[in-house]
Amino acid sequence: QVQLVESGGGLVQPGGSLRLSCAASGSIFRIGNMGWYRQAPGRQRELVVVITSDGSTNYADSVKGRFTISRDNAKNTVYLQMNSLKPEDTAVYYCNADVKYTWYSSTNEHWGQGTQVTVSS
Repeated sequence: QVQLVESGGGLVQPGGSLRLSCAASGSIFRIGNMGWYRQAPGRQRELVVVITSDGSTNYADSVKGRFTISRDNAKNTVYLQMNSLKPEDTAVYYCNADVKYTWYSSTNEHWGQGTQVTVSS
């Protein structure tokens, strides 16, 4: 079993910052891509940013220059630093990871439970 546990969400004023963390634990041989997605009320879940195991990144246009993803492979943890937050960033943010349980297993996609980010004055 693999668990992704997110933390760091909350209420912040426009222009403020938050840092999200997501730690993976359990039967992990290797983690490939890790990423953050978000879902606002009444909208589909959308990609925010993904980071590969070697550090390559792909950001949604809406967050480029404001959000920064990083990962600590030794801790199986991914972070999302969010700066210059806007009301339209309000959503539940989900962590995602592609996990191999053993060297010979296929890659399995896992999701965190989500953490609420609210940007409001």
